[in-house]
Amino acid sequence: MKKIALFLLMLNSAFLFAQKEVSGVVRDKAGSPLPGVNIVEKGTSNGVSTDFEGGFKIKVKEGAVLIFSYVGFASIEKAASDKMNITLDESGGQVLSDVVVVGSRNTKRTVVNSAVPIDVINVKEVTTQSGKIEINQLLQYVAPSFNANKQSGSDGADHVDPASLRGMGPDQTLVLINGKRRHQSSLINLFGTRGRGNTGTDLNAIPAASIKRIEILRDGAAAQYGSDAIAGVINIVTNDNVNELTGSVTYGVFNTNAKGDFLPGTPNTKGYRLDQHGNGNSYGKDQDFDGGSVRVAANYGVALGTKGGYANFTGEFLNKNKTLRPAYDFRKGFGDAEMQGVNLFVNLAVPIADKTEFYAFGGSNFRDTDAYAFTRNDGERVVESVYPGGYTPRITSKINDNSVAAGIRTESGGGWKFDLSNTFGKNKFQYDIKGTINASLEEKSPHEFDAGGHSLLQNTTNFDISKNYDSVLSGFNIAFGTEFRVEQFKIFAGEEGSYATYDTNGQPITDPTTQSPPTVPNPDYDPSDPTSSPTIPRPGGSQGFPGYSPANEVNKNRTNFSLYADGELDITEALMVSGAVRFENYSDFGSTVNGKLASRLKINKHINLRGSVSTGFRAPSLAQIYYNLRFTNFNASGATEVLLAPNDSEVTRAFGISKLNEEKAVNASLGFTASFGDFTATVDGYYIKVKDRIVLTGYFDAESLNLGVSEAQFFANGVDTSTHGLDLVLSWKKAFDFGQLNATLVGNINDMKIDKVKNGPLDEATFFGKREKAFLLASAPDNKFALNLNYAKNKFDAGLAFTRFSKVVLVDYADEDDVYNPRLVTDLTLGYQLSKSLKLSIGSNNLFNVYPTKQDEQGNTEAGGYWDAVQMGFSGAYYYARLGFNF
Repeated sequence: MKKIALFLLMLNSAFLFAQKEVSGVVRDKAGSPLPGVNIVEKGTSNGVSTDFEGGFKIKVKEGAVLIFSYVGFASIEKAASDKMNITLDESGGQVLSDVVVVGSRNTKRTVVNSAVPIDVINVKEVTTQSGKIEINQLLQYVAPSFNANKQSGSDGADHVDPASLRGMGPDQTLVLINGKRRHQSSLINLFGTRGRGNTGTDLNAIPAASIKRIEILRDGAAAQYGSDAIAGVINIVTNDNVNELTGSVTYGVFNTNAKGDFLPGTPNTKGYRLDQHGNGNSYGKDQDFDGGSVRVAANYGVALGTKGGYANFTGEFLNKNKTLRPAYDFRKGFGDAEMQGVNLFVNLAVPIADKTEFYAFGGSNFRDTDAYAFTRNDGERVVESVYPGGYTPRITSKINDNSVAAGIRTESGGGWKFDLSNTFGKNKFQYDIKGTINASLEEKSPHEFDAGGHSLLQNTTNFDISKNYDSVLSGFNIAFGTEFRVEQFKIFAGEEGSYATYDTNGQPITDPTTQSPPTVPNPDYDPSDPTSSPTIPRPGGSQGFPGYSPANEVNKNRTNFSLYADGELDITEALMVSGAVRFENYSDFGSTVNGKLASRLKINKHINLRGSVSTGFRAPSLAQIYYNLRFTNFNASGATEVLLAPNDSEVTRAFGISKLNEEKAVNASLGFTASFGDFTATVDGYYIKVKDRIVLTGYFDAESLNLGVSEAQFFANGVDTSTHGLDLVLSWKKAFDFGQLNATLVGNINDMKIDKVKNGPLDEATFFGKREKAFLLASAPDNKFALNLNYAKNKFDAGLAFTRFSKVVLVDYADEDDVYNPRLVTDLTLGYQLSKSLKLSIGSNNLFNVYPTKQDEQGNTEAGGYWDAVQMGFSGAYYYARLGFNF
């Protein structure tokens, strides 16, 4: 045994001796250092990135070859030497040479030779040149057809921004992490403009510091990836670098001086205050800033073993205060929510044999949020002895989002690649209502309630096989595989006081014929009207958000099994064709088969034509099938009680609403890529037709059903839509003696039409009327263009961005158009390298404090403020400073 141990020690020493440390600097042709360049030891997973001054250090084997790659530059390979000075040449494209994971299972496919439009966004670049601290807001300004915005007064949607591609719903875009399906949020959006009636994926649960790049496939991909991919796919690729600590500390505030198209005499928000009960329109004291936020993020990787294994860790902390903006009397608390959050993420890979590795990644996100609900000014919902003059309840949500994926990748001697994985994810919302009251308990009521919540669990098992044949014509790649998925949706009840109505003795009412709640005088009582009552009963439940009761509880699950096959054939070096077919079977509604064809033709060395046609589908989410709630709907005319009935209920059937089926889609796209020296362009037109889109209906009169509510609402396969659009990305990059300049123009033109409302015998104006149509059509601005300009020289860099949002038209509660005129938003950032390890950046998002168009004095907007949730948000200019570090 001693001899064996001695032999292993000598062998290990010999191996260590064979390792050497390589260091150097990477610059562009102008001599400026390039931070964030990826450096990988060829044939291994061993790699690092350059620091802020372009420097790097890496331990490699003797005789190793290093691959240097960077966004917008041509990759090169160099034999490793002790000291290396590397110069990268511009490739002339906006990441047009990057190998991508999404959109193709061919490992040799790049953005420039793909048959479909793909954006590749280097998150390290974007986060160092912007003050935006959440993934949704980052993508809003750099991806042509990505749209997301903040909500207010939309329950959980105040805490999870609904996001979409090409004007489709948030649930019609599939999200992947490192190529594996990401679970959705358990939240279903009931209010607001974007994502009404949809569930979606919470991108903000993924820390930006953990992300290497984001790939956005802007094309129908249900035949490749399954349900939810009607609008496209977002694939988030996480960090795998080692031996460096990177991160940042960011602090920012909003300007409270709300500018806009205000009527004469309308005050701004400087000095605006709410008292302890959520009341007050005080404009006496100056308060120039609010919404202060602190974000601290760090990322570190360590090598595992000596064969390229790694473990990469990310931690992120966010503390963000509320913003408070002008609102009408019935909505005194209007603005962005408060949030405290902690984000953790791990990505690792461990070689276990030649060409075989075990990999795993996952994370945990916790957010504690606080948002204003609608104000209760007077009437039966106000107990004057507790809240004199009324109060503004607050909806606070505790959001837990956890995920873990693990698998084994291997390659056989014949070139077949195998990937077996399992991905688990769960999202949970817990509602706590504060500053509230159960009016039927009057003075005896608590002022805080546990209102229950909901959760969504998803577990996905994948087995994927692929092989590339270089000898078949100019190249042939085949892939096939299977997927099995389990989903579970739950609604869990809150404490009794959050949902119950109590009688005058303080007992929950179980028999309305013998038990009556306390009452208050009816200000609208008319003695001459026999139907008019002199008193109004006090409502039960927590005001702001009624708790889920045992009658609301849901515990439903389903399974999904799918098989797919796809292939890509390079007939010649100029012509490539690809095809995919996928079979899916759901345990709750049946089977579907979808297909896709795509092609790319190289006209010459500068221009490629590309196009695709596909069918797609989206299964109704478990939340859309089973979600139910009784809630209070507020507008300028007052409050009404509404029942949102589950799709499988007798109430839903009584109104003639059918069982939910899948949405069916046809996608087509045609475009080109062009590259001429320092200039590149991608232009892609698209057409998306969706049948049986699932929507949230309007409010039906339910008084006659004796349900204890005035109105009822449902989910239904309610409309057919067709969308035409155009995406473009124009990029120019040039190195001069005075520094490096680059400019990128991204744009989207989107035109959605409602072809048919499937109301059957029901009244169309009630089923899906003018107001509901406007919500759907406003899923994205008709057009959005962003011009991003960047300059860098030695230790200084600057960025200037102009983003124009087109007009948006919504319909308010008075059935009148709310017109939001086009707006141009300007962002500015300035950066300076303080030392090799520290960089300071200062800047502003929405530099000139631009707001959406202020609406009329009637207060009929959905959110009860001067603006709806449209365009660039409603909190005004944001000023920030960030200190980045790299050790």
